[in-house]
Amino acid sequence: MEAKCFVLCVTLLNLLFQLSHCSVTYDRKALVINGQRKILFSGSIHYPRSSPDMWEGLIQKAKDGGLDAIDTYVFWDLHEPSPGNYNFEGRCDLIRFIKLVHEAGLYLHLRIGPYICAEWNFGGFPVWLKYVPGISFRTDNEPFKMAMQRFTEKIVEMMKNERLFQSQGGPIILSQIENEYGLESKSFGSAGHSYMSWAAKMAVELDTGVPWVMCKEDDAPDPVINTCNGFYCDYFSPNKPYKPAIWTEAWTGWFEEFGGPIHHRPVEDLAFAVARFIQKGGSFVNYYMYHGGTNFGRTAGGPFITTSYDYDAPIDEYGLLRQPKYNHLKELHNAIKLCEPALIAADPKVTALGNYEQAHVYSSKPGQCAAFLSNYHWDKSARVTFNNMHYDLPPWSITILPDCKNAVYNTATVRSKTTLPQMLPTNARMLSWETFNEDISSNDVDAKITVVGLLEQLNVTRDATDYLWYMTSVEISSTESFLRGGSSPILSVDSAGHVLHVFVNGQLSGSSFGSQENRKLTFTKAVNLHAGINGIALLSVAVGLPNNGHRFETWSTGVVGPVVVHGLDHGPRDLSRQKWSYKVGLKGEAMNLASPTKISSIDWLKESFVANEYRPLTWYKAYFNAPRGNEPLALDLGSMGKGQVWINGQSIGRYWTAYAKGQCNTCSYAGTFRQAKCQYGCGKPTQRWYHVPRSWLKPVRNLVVVFEEIGGDASKIALVRRSVTYV
Repeated sequence: MEAKCFVLCVTLLNLLFQLSHCSVTYDRKALVINGQRKILFSGSIHYPRSSPDMWEGLIQKAKDGGLDAIDTYVFWDLHEPSPGNYNFEGRCDLIRFIKLVHEAGLYLHLRIGPYICAEWNFGGFPVWLKYVPGISFRTDNEPFKMAMQRFTEKIVEMMKNERLFQSQGGPIILSQIENEYGLESKSFGSAGHSYMSWAAKMAVELDTGVPWVMCKEDDAPDPVINTCNGFYCDYFSPNKPYKPAIWTEAWTGWFEEFGGPIHHRPVEDLAFAVARFIQKGGSFVNYYMYHGGTNFGRTAGGPFITTSYDYDAPIDEYGLLRQPKYNHLKELHNAIKLCEPALIAADPKVTALGNYEQAHVYSSKPGQCAAFLSNYHWDKSARVTFNNMHYDLPPWSITILPDCKNAVYNTATVRSKTTLPQMLPTNARMLSWETFNEDISSNDVDAKITVVGLLEQLNVTRDATDYLWYMTSVEISSTESFLRGGSSPILSVDSAGHVLHVFVNGQLSGSSFGSQENRKLTFTKAVNLHAGINGIALLSVAVGLPNNGHRFETWSTGVVGPVVVHGLDHGPRDLSRQKWSYKVGLKGEAMNLASPTKISSIDWLKESFVANEYRPLTWYKAYFNAPRGNEPLALDLGSMGKGQVWINGQSIGRYWTAYAKGQCNTCSYAGTFRQAKCQYGCGKPTQRWYHVPRSWLKPVRNLVVVFEEIGGDASKIALVRRSVTYV
């Protein structure tokens, strides 16, 4: 008994000793972890944007790339899909993800928000929040603050219960409250400042034992650290001299929107930006994104954000290394870590070496010296003299000397090979395509709501679906001139977005599409009307809810009117204020056609593909066997138009073969980078291939279901594998 007590006491004392050394504080130089200042590199990996079977590999690749920490948002809409009902399973298993980070020996920055932006549907807010009585998002509003605090407390309590904060021996060294609130605060005025101050106080009082940050919030109150997001952050200084310089989002690339080009940020410029930040005294850099992943289901926001969230990140959407970005950054991290003793102990002494050239020198005790030699000229190399030695600096670059003598790294000198990804055929064949057509003629019978006037889409659907039918009729007199050879009437429809398909008497008359620059759209086209009653059916389609902007929860979606028939003998006829019927979603959605358990009970028709026969509002299904090997997989949907796709009942996401418009010119790494600078893919579909996680597949008889809105050739849909070669 005495021996057991002794062992128990020793164990408890050891635990207390460990916990006494588990602390995170900060000073003007850096985060201080367990009494030691740290230069830290972090990378954003969002757990719901990849499948759980990928998590461990992604985290290990991040560690192998020289990262010290993983950064993730917390996705309120996924975790609380309805008030008080929580989901932390599958891709939503936040606890499991954090524990994998811990097992890999990495730290974690938990960005609770709970507003996250992130090109995510509704900025991460659950849509039910919009309908809490009296609510106004992200301002000094009691209903909003109450809901936000409740969710924040829920997440913090879960972390504490699992002992995941560094103060408890866990990996979480930082937490974030709110997100990029600076401009929003100014828009709200005093109410914005009050809310921001309240949010900071609320977070600090949760007593996590680790610092809280607010990004892009210049007046974040003590002890909260204000931090920087952007392509460059060397200009940034925290709002108090005793706070460290933290870069919460170093943008590795940019997101895509349907119809836009692909963005590429040269790694030479990204490395130059990071080195600039470190040489100025920065101590924490987080890459947004390090692995972007996939917006599965209907999680993409914007609107118009693509299903791919690749972001030109060092690890691509499929979990493969993107070279030379991955290796060149890894070498940068190694070089800066060699400088760490001098960086955390001294302040830089800046010396001009020429008109565009500088030396930032960190020197403390004898023998501890590190130097950064920079050339800011965007097209001219420079030879500089430093400590009686000559160094050649390429344009727009920094050379790192960990001992103030030997150059170990230059941001513009890339040694790594380049990966060339290819989408190659697999041995998987789509077997026995079958179809199911939406029956437009039955919509009036199925309509659940009939009212006078036009309703805002989200208020009706509550985002249960992308689709809302607006249905009415127009009676045409047999005496109308156009019936006797005159010009056909013109139907015009004004919509707040995002896509509109117009059906007249059961036939598709045409479609109109918004864009991220202008969500609103107007359909204007001659339509075929006959004498008597004509059915008008407008299918309004959302392509993700907005994720940022002042009071974005109040923005409208859907047909707002007016809806007018022009070209009639007695002048324009406004249909906006007459009786309209509404049907939420598609018949196929109500029948749950994408579910493997429902397939056998549906009357599908064998498909005999006819060349150039493109049918709107058609469901397709087929089966395939999983291909051999372990290479990542994707569906090639280049032959289709626009819609959604499921594999074994799980939604891959929205697809849209929208051709990219942009400014696709040659790309130089040198000079200030902005998202419009290095674009490619113009004239091709913004996204053609859609990631299929292998963990979603069975060995045989996998079900693929496609819903096509405007028409496509399903016979050309193929499962392909992503392979990389090196040059």
